Amino acid sequence: MKRLIALAAAALFCAGAFAQNGGIDSLMLQTIRQGYANTAADKAVRNALNAASLNTLAVNAENMAMIDTDFSDRVMTFGITDQKQSGRCWLFTGLNVLRAALIDKNNLTGFKFSQSYSFFYDQLEKSNLFLQAIIDTRDLPIDDRQVDWLLSNPIGDGGTFTGVANLVMKYGAVPAEVMPESLIANSTSQLNTQLKTILRQDALALRDARCVKCARKLKVQMLSEIYRILCLAYGEPPQEFEWNGKTYTPVQFYQEMVGFDLNHDYVMLMNDPSREYYKLYEIEYDRHLYDGDNWLYLNLPIDRIKEMAIASIKDNNAMYFSCDVGKFLDRKKGVADLANFDYESLLGVKYTMDKKQRIQTHASGSSHAMTLIAVDLKDGKPVKWMVENSWGEASGYHGNLIMTDEWFDEYMFRLVVERKYIPEDLLGYLDQEPIKLPAWDPMFLGEE
Repeated sequence: MKRLIALAAAALFCAGAFAQNGGIDSLMLQTIRQGYANTAADKAVRNALNAASLNTLAVNAENMAMIDTDFSDRVMTFGITDQKQSGRCWLFTGLNVLRAALIDKNNLTGFKFSQSYSFFYDQLEKSNLFLQAIIDTRDLPIDDRQVDWLLSNPIGDGGTFTGVANLVMKYGAVPAEVMPESLIANSTSQLNTQLKTILRQDALALRDARCVKCARKLKVQMLSEIYRILCLAYGEPPQEFEWNGKTYTPVQFYQEMVGFDLNHDYVMLMNDPSREYYKLYEIEYDRHLYDGDNWLYLNLPIDRIKEMAIASIKDNNAMYFSCDVGKFLDRKKGVADLANFDYESLLGVKYTMDKKQRIQTHASGSSHAMTLIAVDLKDGKPVKWMVENSWGEASGYHGNLIMTDEWFDEYMFRLVVERKYIPEDLLGYLDQEPIKLPAWDPMFLGEE
């Protein structure tokens, strides 16, 4: 029956029977309405959708058993952190990678960095990045695409590993107890809304300033106001502190306790099939510091990225990892598996887009950063992976998420590895002149 309806509709289209202005006329609406036959199955689904959430109804009963939680190779970890109601996963993840290195280097039993300390300077630096970019573009019309993008994205609490690297190398780092989390640090959205409004009105004043020199002087006053607000919210960052009987500056502490050159020793990899592989890409304004580095990555096939991930895990080194975390994730079990939900059977629609097409249509993109800590190899091939999350110990599988290898292929995007794990045949690609992409590229967004 449905086949006959489809053929009849196609015939009408070919005959030009429908309105030519692109609207829905009465004849088209009549044909469209035939898509819903109100069968007993349709009624059952409709009743169910009014009684339970779509995800609950789409759960695949054939895949409800808990996945095997044994892993052939796993990095030693030291406790789950909790970003709470904030978009700072990128910062928690980056600092957790450094935490493991600090504990190992100094033979400690436990340690946590202060996220508030680094986030304070992140927000100050992002404010300066925005305000200086407004000065740089003040001669462009306000509806220019670049200016419009800046005004649409003055500041946020998301980011990438590049931000972690630049912030730590410039400002150092401090232990958690030196600058503890505040209530606002754990729930950033309300202050973020206010900062956006303040920065946008500041932008108008900078565009109206008489000269560039005047605008730069005005910018310093604006940043002083931002600094005061950040101090009220997070406390003032220490310039030096006592820890274990010794006085440090934050930079001295990082250099002595960790010491990695984050701007050189780590490489960001991407699996983006919508772009050419084996090319280096850079995204304009996708940085945290005006005088810092834009997000730079080498785009590679997924299997090449897995090679480096496995090598790092086998060497007991965790990695910064990001993905489209919400897709096919069973939050209760803490398992990401393409077989978790059967939306096609529930809704009667076939989903046909591949990873490339999902990126191109904004249907998928990197949304969350975590720490890659484990892989399960069978006959040398990965069958599943595990990441340490920053949603607290009660979330997922003891605070972690387990991903099948098939899910990894479809929804993994970024991985940051130490340069020493890059194979010889790939090192030369890092010397390419990067292809510059605009800030509004679909893959520019930072993790939250």
